[in-house]
Amino acid sequence: QVQLVESGGGLLQAGGSLRLSCAASGLTFSSYTMAWFRQTPGKEREFVAAIRWTGHSTYHTDSVKDRFTISRDNAKNTVYLQMNSLKPEDTAVYYCAAEKSFLLGERPIRNKDNYNYWGQGTQVTVSS
Repeated sequence: QVQLVESGGGLLQAGGSLRLSCAASGLTFSSYTMAWFRQTPGKEREFVAAIRWTGHSTYHTDSVKDRFTISRDNAKNTVYLQMNSLKPEDTAVYYCAAEKSFLLGERPIRNKDNYNYWGQGTQVTVSS
């Protein structure tokens, strides 16, 4: 079965950096669109970044542009989220997601309801 396992979360001060990893198994990784979402208590899970199977097309939500970068290594079945200049408002549980069907356009790729597979999440806490 498909498994997505996130790692790399932690507690750090504002301005610091973290790299999240999501190791995938049980799927043909290079055929999947991969994404990162995040969620805080009482709020909906929100889109952070996504990358298509080729790795050439990436999408980032406006609040993280120029600070976060999504990338993938198809040889390692792993997707990454490099997070720089972290802010307290980035505090959340970060989830990895995968979807095989082609999501045409940016709007579908940002919609959590279009992803069939999810990891268990990793906590990122940024103190001021």
